[in-house]
Amino acid sequence: MIIIYTPAGGEPEEYDASTLRISEVSVVQRTIDMKWADIKAGLPDEDLDAMRGIVWVLKKRSQPSLRFSEFDPGVTEMVTRYDKTEIRNLVENVMASVSRDPSISMDKVAEALSDLADAAHDPEHCRQLIAELTAQDAPKEEPSPEETSPSEPSPTPTSSTPDSSTSDSSPTSSTSPQQPSMT
Repeated sequence: MIIIYTPAGGEPEEYDASTLRISEVSVVQRTIDMKWADIKAGLPDEDLDAMRGIVWVLKKRSQPSLRFSEFDPGVTEMVTRYDKTEIRNLVENVMASVSRDPSISMDKVAEALSDLADAAHDPEHCRQLIAELTAQDAPKEEPSPEETSPSEPSPTPTSSTPDSSTSDSSPTSSTSPQQPSMT
């Protein structure tokens, strides 16, 4: 999770909570009287104490004498954003859930995930990832009707050439959607 601190009249400063050392986490926990699990859980909801504690401890790396009482940002000066790894995990979890429930369309998934870009540190990366993953899963639904279509002409003894060409194209179309999903 990235915390963006923009002091009044100043430039935005970015702090990556994932870079904290265990010793720094211990200091944050003692200072704001919260357990690390609660601090992490509070970040997506922009818990002010959690953000303040993390930014303060990370600022201490370059300003060792900075006291907690000296770092008192305004309530609107800090926001959190998901980093690229967190975005990928969130999107992949949604896609895994969707694969277990075929009644959910890819259009609905893309629409639901579109708001996630606003919470991403890199919104463009988020949009591209969503487009990529929803596009990969969309073709997987299409081969099923194609596979049933060749099965219908197969029993019909009109010609063996069309049957063999549809048989050859059927495995190709099955393999194509699988290859992008591996990347």
